[in-house]
Amino acid sequence: MYSHFLIFVGLIIAVIVLKNYLLFFILVLLVGPAYSADNTDTILSKLNDALRNKEHYVRLKEERILNFKKIKSDDLTKEQEYNYNKTLYTEYQKFNSDSAIFYVKKNLKIATELQNIALLNLANLQLATLYSSSGKYRESEALLKSIDTKMLSKSLLQNYYVAYREFFEHYAANSYDVKYIQQIRKYRDSLLTVLEPNTLNYQITKIQQVISQKKLAVAEKQLLQLFDHIKEDNPQYAMITYLLGSIYEATHQLESRKKFYALSATSDLKNANKDNASLQELAQVFYEIGDVDMAYKLTQSAVEDALYCNVQFRTLLMSQVYSIINTVYLEREAQRKTELQLYLLCISLLSVFLIVAIIYVYKQMKKVSRIRGELYETSQKLAELNKDITETNNQLHERNAQLSESNHIKEEYIAHFFSLCSTYINKLENYRIILNKKANAKQFDEIYKMLKSTTLVDNELEELYKNFDIIFLNLYPTFVKDFNALLIKEEQIVLKQGELLNTELRIFALIRLGINDSVKIAAFLRYSLSTIYNYRTRARNKAAVSRNDFEEMVMKIGLISLKI
Repeated sequence: MYSHFLIFVGLIIAVIVLKNYLLFFILVLLVGPAYSADNTDTILSKLNDALRNKEHYVRLKEERILNFKKIKSDDLTKEQEYNYNKTLYTEYQKFNSDSAIFYVKKNLKIATELQNIALLNLANLQLATLYSSSGKYRESEALLKSIDTKMLSKSLLQNYYVAYREFFEHYAANSYDVKYIQQIRKYRDSLLTVLEPNTLNYQITKIQQVISQKKLAVAEKQLLQLFDHIKEDNPQYAMITYLLGSIYEATHQLESRKKFYALSATSDLKNANKDNASLQELAQVFYEIGDVDMAYKLTQSAVEDALYCNVQFRTLLMSQVYSIINTVYLEREAQRKTELQLYLLCISLLSVFLIVAIIYVYKQMKKVSRIRGELYETSQKLAELNKDITETNNQLHERNAQLSESNHIKEEYIAHFFSLCSTYINKLENYRIILNKKANAKQFDEIYKMLKSTTLVDNELEELYKNFDIIFLNLYPTFVKDFNALLIKEEQIVLKQGELLNTELRIFALIRLGINDSVKIAAFLRYSLSTIYNYRTRARNKAAVSRNDFEEMVMKIGLISLKI
């Protein structure tokens, strides 16, 4: 890009020197559009915007479906109700497979009541596709084998070949074998015989056939022609850009691969398409170039989508990639923590050196003060030194306050710790006595029920959290009020009756106590790491203060002040 820019500037200079204004005008017309097109950075910026607004696009999708459901009339005929359910199936197909299955099964019942073989076959084909994507391969295959192809119209034959092709695509992800790839090619070739040649579906399917034949240059040319004419809101836009990304992956063109996978992923996000492959492929790209943070973010989003839509084969494909990226991400975070500790150590050493230097300068300045001619300058310097010493003292006072607060917290928690330990020992002794009595009475069923039940653990957890809330609020009685003061008004937390703290407040209570590691927080609260990460992210997004300073300001809630 930079070399192109230099050539462009050189040509402009040459034109000005030659005073050929007509040539200059033509040059601007020819070269200008090349620089107005979106570059990779702009595309990635749009992708990040789409990731940030992911929940917004999902809400739009849900609102559209809800508005469609509201228009249903009670006096629909069976055929009209079938078409109504089919529209909802289409909406849910790439969004929530469980809901899509629900409406297809309703259509199976309607088609059976109408004794309409065509409608029954269509519903069975739709259900077979949903089953294969959900990991129900045996059920999907049984449905496909039950369909008599001689009874299918040309349009239903298209659905039949698509269903079988996707069945083997999904199954190949679970158990890769060359014979499954051959079956995919077989049904794709059969699909081409029944599609209309002038349709976009035919063109894309034909290009997929060309790609499978390793004719990548031909496929690239055809896809770029489609890309130049297709609009971003077209449902096939994501597929065309994804295929271009896969071609550039095969030809090792990293920037083009990243660009088109990003375009495809952005389209899927904006359309709330949860059954997508672009995010996974793009995460792999960022992992390869060493951007682990972005790779982790994309992988998290892809896993969330696959679980939301219940697309089992996507989850399977993501598991290995997610494991690798997550491990590297955690290692990177640990490395950053180590670096931060090193920086803090260096700052501490520099602070000590600064104090020593200030003391030395102060002594030197006292010697210089004996000289009358330099009395004024010495006084000025002493004033500045006094200011520095005051600032240093303030910092020391703050550190002392933090140490005092830490000791106070330890004293509170040690006392409660011994109390809780004593309580739990008594509870264990009582529980042992009960079990011993039942064992002596040979009430083994009762013992089994007691051991199997999680009620005891749940009650103890509830009591643990309640004790934690009480202890914490004894230390920081204004924590809830002060925490809400850091949030925008409409997002402030309102506790239910009887609650001392909720989950979000407990997370930041632990952070206030110095437990900043999400892994430890997740272990204590018995939530997943991603749930803790989402709670912390949402809180920063709701902050009335700077997002970067939010958790630091939480750490200052209820800080003890030392008076000297």
